[in-house]
Amino acid sequence: MKIAVTYENEMVFQHFGHTEQFKIYEVEDNKVVASEIVDTNGSGHGALAGFLAGQGVDVLICGGIGGGAKAALAQAGITLYCGVSGTCDKAVNDLLAGCLVFNPDFMCTHHSHDHHENHNCGSHSCGSGNCGS
Repeated sequence: MKIAVTYENEMVFQHFGHTEQFKIYEVEDNKVVASEIVDTNGSGHGALAGFLAGQGVDVLICGGIGGGAKAALAQAGITLYCGVSGTCDKAVNDLLAGCLVFNPDFMCTHHSHDHHENHNCGSHSCGSGNCGS
């Protein structure tokens, strides 16, 4: 199994659509056997679901995420755990131990537009408490 976590400075990055890196963990027998940090190469929002699918990811752990990205991940068959904060390593270890604190209803709610082509989401931040319900 492969678990990806939105990544910035060892922490769970709080805006899925703007993440520049993921930390991807390879898990066997419920134990992490390898991990690597991968760049998204400028991919954003909905394109990230395809990026993760191409990496063979089964599970995503993130902070804030919009409805369009949630739908794209579901369509790609990637299980989502959102509304997570703290370090990436702790989040993965908590998931494997069955005690990850997450909120399945957690969404970026500050968007006043749909995530389709020709939009700009660079004017807001999920890391400052602007996401969630």
